[in-house]
Amino acid sequence: MQHEHAHPITRKWPAQFPDWLQLYSLPTPNGIKVSVMLEEAGIPYEAHRVDIHANEQFSPEFLALNPNNKIPAILDPHGPGGQPLALFESGAILIYLAEKSGQLLPMDAVQHYETLQWLMWQMGGAGPMFGQVGFFHRYGGKDFEDKRPLQRYVNEAKRLLGVLDQRLAGRQWIMGDDYTIADIAVLPWVRCLHVNYEADALLDLASFRNVQRVLASWLERPAVQRGLDMPPAPKPRRQTALSCHWNALLQLQGLGKASIRPYL
Repeated sequence: MQHEHAHPITRKWPAQFPDWLQLYSLPTPNGIKVSVMLEEAGIPYEAHRVDIHANEQFSPEFLALNPNNKIPAILDPHGPGGQPLALFESGAILIYLAEKSGQLLPMDAVQHYETLQWLMWQMGGAGPMFGQVGFFHRYGGKDFEDKRPLQRYVNEAKRLLGVLDQRLAGRQWIMGDDYTIADIAVLPWVRCLHVNYEADALLDLASFRNVQRVLASWLERPAVQRGLDMPPAPKPRRQTALSCHWNALLQLQGLGKASIRPYL
């Protein structure tokens, strides 16, 4: 990407490796979807942390990429036709990266659309409903005297978990033997119920045994472990996180193992 044609977002988050895909994100469930997808697909990327507590998502530079002021968002310098592509909405990004890499989205027509069906199930149902449980149980709404909103979302979250649990009965992944973007979309939100929302007892999460089994398998994947904390927490000065096959990439450049310098 030539400097004179650089996207405005690069003024606030300069790219150390401008030929790599640029990720603007946080390790939230939606952010984790994209970082895990990039790790699984082996796409070189540079991760930039967007500080929502400092309202960086409302900065002119970020809004130039995503007018909806939400993370995650990406800037691919090698998009369709070789032109840069700015993209937001985690579901759209997952589909784009699957098509770009030729991975994690089945080619068979029936399997293809069933995978997208479960992606949309997460985008339109599980994600929003689980998020409301978090708000009313763990965050701003936890002190509301009226507990009817919490109960409404608890009931719906349990229903959705039941749907997912039934789907996973006798299956390794949502689509059976094939690990897909459906799993990458859904499982960060299931993990969030445990790790962020502390809703184990509230939702009786242990009772959804198939969900717990598949979540445990997902968390064992090396690419998932790499993607869970991307971008990493800030250090005293702004850090740029570079990930995805560091060892191979740096060895090709004669720089040795990447594990000794995971961040710039």
